[in-house]
Amino acid sequence: MDFVFSQRDILALTSSAAFSAAVPYVARDAVDIQETGRIDETDYLVAEVSLPTGELRTVQLTVQSVYGRTNLEAGCTCTAPSACEHVAAVLLALAARTVRVQSADGVADLAPPTALAPAIVEAARHSSSAPAKPPPWERALAASLGTGRRDTESAALLVELHDDSGKGGWSTPRPRKTAYLAARPATRGTRGSWIRSAVTWSRLDDAPIHAEQLDVLREFVALYRASTDGQEYSRYTWSASPDWMPLDSLPSRGLWSLIDAVRSAGIPIVHSSKSQPLVRFDDRTATARFDMTLARGRLKVGAEVEIDGETVPGVVGFLGSPAVGVAWIDAGTASADLVIARTDVPIASAVRDVLGRPEPLSIAGAQIEQFENDYLPRLQRLAPVRSSDASYVPPPPARPSLALTIQHEGLQISLDWAWAYGTSRPLRDRAVESEIAAAVSWAIGFDLPLVVGPDAAGTATLEEPASGPPFPPRVLPGANAAVFMAEVLPRLREVPDLRIAENGDAIDYRLAAEQPVVSIRTDIDGIDVSADPGDEAGLGPRDWLDLDVSVTVEGEKVPFGALFAALSIGDPVFLLPSGTYFPITGPEFDRLRAVIDEAKTLNDRPLERLRVSRYQVDLWQELVELGIVEAQAAEWQAAVALLADSAMLEAVTPPPTFTAELREYQSSGLAWMHFLRTNGLGGVLADDMGLGKTVQALAMMALAHEEQGEAMAPFLVVAPTSVVGNWVSEAERFAPALRAVAITETGSRRRSTLAEATAGAQIVVTSYALFRIEFEEYRHLAWSGLLLDEAQLIKNHTSRGYRCARLLEVPFKLAITGTPLENNLLELWSLVSLTCPGLLGGATHFTQFYRQPIERDREQGKLATLQRRIAPFLLRRTKDQVAGDLPPKQEQVLELDLHAAHRRIYDVRLQRERQKVLGLAADSNENRFQIFRSLTMLRQLALDASLVDETAVGVPSAKLDMLLELLVEAAAEGHRVLVFSQFTRFLGKARDLAAEVGLSYAYLDGTTARRGEQIDRFRAGEASVFFVSLKAGGFGLNLTEADYVILLDPWWNPATEAQAIDRTHRIGQTKSVMVYRLVTRNTIEQKVMSLQASKAQLFADVLDAEDAEVSTLSADDLRALLD
Repeated sequence: MDFVFSQRDILALTSSAAFSAAVPYVARDAVDIQETGRIDETDYLVAEVSLPTGELRTVQLTVQSVYGRTNLEAGCTCTAPSACEHVAAVLLALAARTVRVQSADGVADLAPPTALAPAIVEAARHSSSAPAKPPPWERALAASLGTGRRDTESAALLVELHDDSGKGGWSTPRPRKTAYLAARPATRGTRGSWIRSAVTWSRLDDAPIHAEQLDVLREFVALYRASTDGQEYSRYTWSASPDWMPLDSLPSRGLWSLIDAVRSAGIPIVHSSKSQPLVRFDDRTATARFDMTLARGRLKVGAEVEIDGETVPGVVGFLGSPAVGVAWIDAGTASADLVIARTDVPIASAVRDVLGRPEPLSIAGAQIEQFENDYLPRLQRLAPVRSSDASYVPPPPARPSLALTIQHEGLQISLDWAWAYGTSRPLRDRAVESEIAAAVSWAIGFDLPLVVGPDAAGTATLEEPASGPPFPPRVLPGANAAVFMAEVLPRLREVPDLRIAENGDAIDYRLAAEQPVVSIRTDIDGIDVSADPGDEAGLGPRDWLDLDVSVTVEGEKVPFGALFAALSIGDPVFLLPSGTYFPITGPEFDRLRAVIDEAKTLNDRPLERLRVSRYQVDLWQELVELGIVEAQAAEWQAAVALLADSAMLEAVTPPPTFTAELREYQSSGLAWMHFLRTNGLGGVLADDMGLGKTVQALAMMALAHEEQGEAMAPFLVVAPTSVVGNWVSEAERFAPALRAVAITETGSRRRSTLAEATAGAQIVVTSYALFRIEFEEYRHLAWSGLLLDEAQLIKNHTSRGYRCARLLEVPFKLAITGTPLENNLLELWSLVSLTCPGLLGGATHFTQFYRQPIERDREQGKLATLQRRIAPFLLRRTKDQVAGDLPPKQEQVLELDLHAAHRRIYDVRLQRERQKVLGLAADSNENRFQIFRSLTMLRQLALDASLVDETAVGVPSAKLDMLLELLVEAAAEGHRVLVFSQFTRFLGKARDLAAEVGLSYAYLDGTTARRGEQIDRFRAGEASVFFVSLKAGGFGLNLTEADYVILLDPWWNPATEAQAIDRTHRIGQTKSVMVYRLVTRNTIEQKVMSLQASKAQLFADVLDAEDAEVSTLSADDLRALLD
């Protein structure tokens, strides 16, 4: 390695002053080369420079050749920038060749300089004044402890008032509108006064100041560098701070503690006037206030600072941002003392601006009303307002009230909340709003879930007032409306500042005065089910008892089917058509629930009526939890009979009005769906993603319309919010004869009933959320069928979305999903139980008969039986089977190493979270939320340390580095890229990185307001990269314009990733698709990839394979993730 530098090189990297100051270091032989080497085409050198005090500074040089040019960079551990005398000394020493370099090849003299000024070389080589260099051990200890040879001095802090309005330049702080207090360090001069020439903020480390005082002064530099002004200042100068540091730039939090530390360290705070008196600290607190006076029809608005009711005279300077201290000159003292006092509250910048004006603001009489409406309330929030001559009385701030509007629509109400101030442009009073919201919440009491929703009530309370009204808009159907009107509303009417308005015809809801009467009897000799089953052993073969359940309230008979459903979904009350309601949580209904929990069909027998076995008390538990009634089972039995009579499916043809040309497999899918629909059956269309399931379903609906004409009831399509619009556009494109309507708002927002909004439509498309909210309206309309797109979203059979889909009475139900099984077999059962109720029995029966033997015991016989059971009703074709013309898809896993600092942060956090999670693993269901939070945190930490640790903002992310490399290369080669992540904060970082290098992009996550515009921009070629969150755009989109897919983070579920990839690898793609998965080594991400493999195998075993070996999920998955 040969570092050769000329005088021109040194001056270019440092400065002439640094060059001159470096000569004594070389003369003293104070430069010691510690290490040299080469990493990735870059030569580096590390050297130590001994200061006269014995302390050490470390300098690092790097030299790299780029396109024939040599780039030299240098850094030093001193507080000065890289252009310091220590860097110059190292360069000069190398040029003068007064040192020997220890390299991997041994000790060797470097080549002589080629263009160094001879005089400087000679001065460096032949100086007779150079002392002997201390040995390494002494230099090391001196760097930590100091040499003890130099005499250290006390420091002072000089302060003075600055008023630089209109001044400033590129190397000075920005000018201020008001005066401020400025400070700089000083040391004693030979005459005993404080002088400032020996020390500056940028060269503190070179000053002979007591160590404890030096540490305190360094904190000022650190605070200034962290401030906005400090960061702006550093952009234009190498100095750490201007000579006079503006104290009004320093963050106010902790500023007084630092001033106290200065005084405790024995550092006098001195006014920089000629006599240098000590600054006087006033123990009283200062208050900023507005002074408004009315004279000659004009309102004067000024500001002043007062202490103990007296106005502070003269120019007032400020400390802190926002200001937490004031300073002024006390002209009444002989030495014109500088006085500093704390403020009672921080002074906002707007108050400072008014204080800094030479004259008060003058407002004409005709404009006073505008001032009072638009500006006075905001000023009153910032500081007290007074009139020194009592000529003006400011109006008090407007007090808010909370408005509740109740809209009655039959047996349903909608609630809408809003803040009201009585002015056009109010300034919201958060404190008063919080008081009112708390009073309303107290009045609501335990009925809060009615107002905020059951999901929100379980995890959060009220919204912060800053985000809007304290309660969300809410539609309360049936029983919930009754409880609110009869029990909650009377309490709310007692809350002050709450205004209530009702619209529409209100129902007279009332709580039943009498308790409901529930009786359960059998039709065999009048035997009551409450009798001991063992007493009826003589019944012999008649072991199944048909139950007669009746409920009456005040003589009014309760419809048992509706009550059955209410019990199944856990409704707390039941509402009768008369408006009378009663709780269904008493002892009688506990008994009814217990009886229903005993009901269940045998394995392959259809349910004919509600029955209970005298011997098998747990057989019906799961079906009853779902609200199944007799009619559903009877219909299923008839449907099975029809299916048994059909030997094969007949081909059908879409009507001429259908514009899409179906492929052969799509025509087969149409025939399958047509058969199911015409026979009153249901099924699961589970074709691989990208094979056109939507167009097959549209063909089926178009064929139904051709057969039935305008008399046909509409089909209801329930889909994720992100694809509702896509369904309508696809219907308009391929089935123009059908009118498709999208329901994207609740009735209260669209101002129409569901029947009005869907009148004349053949296809109605809505989201799962709106379907749940307005389920009562949906269930009262006639439908030709229910299509559940991306049906895996309601795979949880305990969710309300699943229950609503189950309870909607339609002649035909079709689940559409490319991933009918993602994590376990119970998810497949959920979809089959929706579309083919009774086929696989109940959840308990299914778990015992199929799930446990297949997943846990690897029973091939049970797997084959399950495949036979679902085969007629689950249609699945893969791309390999039916779309051989699709271009190939290549997938590559890029394993990345965390940067060293990132690795240290990850390993420390991993140990802490591992102990926490393993301690919770014994009861994973009970501790699911805490476990998931820890695992999610580790997954985020594997991406970018700053996502978890705010102090790690500067720690590099290997994933972002690799992503940038891939994006730049792909763009240069003309590829279009989809980038997916589950974490929107990391996705935003990736987007910002693309923007920095000039890549055009589109962005989509759950908060994107105009989703269609982002999608259209990418499809139109206006963006080369599309950043998409996995949940917002991982399904339902057609983005064949892209041919690169980058998955930034792995998900537990491989089906979710496959959904994302198939946004581009689908019918219509003409290019090869390249998929990159970015995975960090030795992190939780590698464990997630292993878990993916086992889940993918389970999917293939059940749905794609004929003679498959069952690969089960390990019971120790959770522990394996943290090994």
